[in-house]
Amino acid sequence: MLIGVLSFFADFTYEGSRAILGPYLEFLGASATIIGIVVGLGELLGFGLRLVSGRLADKTGQFWPITIVGYVLQMASVPALALTHAWPEAAILIILERTGKAIRNPPRDVMLSHAAKQVGGYGLVFGIHEAMDQFGAMFGPLTVATVLAHQGAYHEAFAVLLLPALINLAFVALARWLYPRPQDLEGSSSGASGQALPCVFWIYLSGAALVAAGFADYPLIAYHFSKTQTVPADWIAVFYAIAMAVSGMGALVFGRLFDRFGFSVLIALTVTTAFFAPLVFLGDFWGTLVGAAIWGVGMGVHESIIPAAVAPMVPKHLRASAFGLFTAGYGVFWFIGSVTIGFFYDLSLAATIAFCVATQLAAAPFFAWVGRCHDKSDS
Repeated sequence: MLIGVLSFFADFTYEGSRAILGPYLEFLGASATIIGIVVGLGELLGFGLRLVSGRLADKTGQFWPITIVGYVLQMASVPALALTHAWPEAAILIILERTGKAIRNPPRDVMLSHAAKQVGGYGLVFGIHEAMDQFGAMFGPLTVATVLAHQGAYHEAFAVLLLPALINLAFVALARWLYPRPQDLEGSSSGASGQALPCVFWIYLSGAALVAAGFADYPLIAYHFSKTQTVPADWIAVFYAIAMAVSGMGALVFGRLFDRFGFSVLIALTVTTAFFAPLVFLGDFWGTLVGAAIWGVGMGVHESIIPAAVAPMVPKHLRASAFGLFTAGYGVFWFIGSVTIGFFYDLSLAATIAFCVATQLAAAPFFAWVGRCHDKSDS
């Protein structure tokens, strides 16, 4: 719960900024392709570096120091956007923010997983955390939208995010002080055993990679709203806040359902969220609102169920490496997908939508296979 509180302020900070990055980069002169490359490269480095931080955490056992470094870098990068005046400057800070998140996520996720037995399941643990994450991601964009509505300037909106960034760092220090060894919450025997990652992990990663490739990032969606004027400028951040609210509330339910019913929940949600693209790219004001809400459901799935399923399928002593490797592969395909979606967007909306829907639907058979393996291992 304490990590959830500090994550609330983290997401308040960086999701507040991400709600307006697309229009801000457009304001600075960036095209849709440039936005796709910047966002995708940020995700590539952000997820790819998790492989390094995960292995480092497993090797050294220094979960808190690595986590703290990541939070400091991330929280410093966001308010610094208030000082930028050209898209390359903003791009550097966007990538640094993703880098900070990459450094802190694998050791933080491992510390979260240690609390699973205390709470009642991996899905519930990650669901609670994701809910608090996404409520922060709701209030951040709403704050930014309020600043833009009254000031009308992006730089003031980024500057306001300094306050939640400082609060986040204060709670990081408090969590480290109260719980210096979260691994003590979990017994010695938990999860899979062995000295290597099992085959089912790689099959699961393949399905998750397809989901990542077809899931458009919000800066590009916001760029579309701004370019087509489907959504008024001061409502773009509000739409993002609504998506985060749906994600946060859904994560609590999804995590609990996953603990009870397993991979059938993940399959159903993957098929459902695949259809966000036709709504956000072709809908009118209300259609795009529904699409943004479905997109938010997808974010809740990505951040709660998908990582929760990794913990029990890998050996405990390799858990940080598994989280790092999983999210690294996830990020590589997120980058490929972001660039591809940005490229298709400049050419054809129909091609963009077809790519998004097809790649995510293709993940369902992989999840079904993993679910059958998981059911057999339980029996």
